[in-house]
Amino acid sequence: MSSTVRQQVLVLYLSTSALDSRVLGWAMYDGTGTETHTTGDSDQVPYETGLEALRAGWRLIQHPILIPPYPGEEYSTSFMKYGFVFEKLEGIKQ
Repeated sequence: MSSTVRQQVLVLYLSTSALDSRVLGWAMYDGTGTETHTTGDSDQVPYETGLEALRAGWRLIQHPILIPPYPGEEYSTSFMKYGFVFEKLEGIKQ
């Protein structure tokens, strides 16, 4: 039996740009084929903070670019701007 490495991706949207702030939204993508969930199928947040994800073995691969709001737009609603992308590499036996 051989082992192949596959990627899992976790996207966390946090309340601020700090990794220890709380998770507001998330998406998970599993390239290993071992997880049966899909994005949006759970009301249970996978981690309370981005720091918890790091402690669980997820590697941070993208941090949000901080862009100040335009004058007069400080309280506008838009996209979730504090998105962090994490990955895990898992060995799969074939």
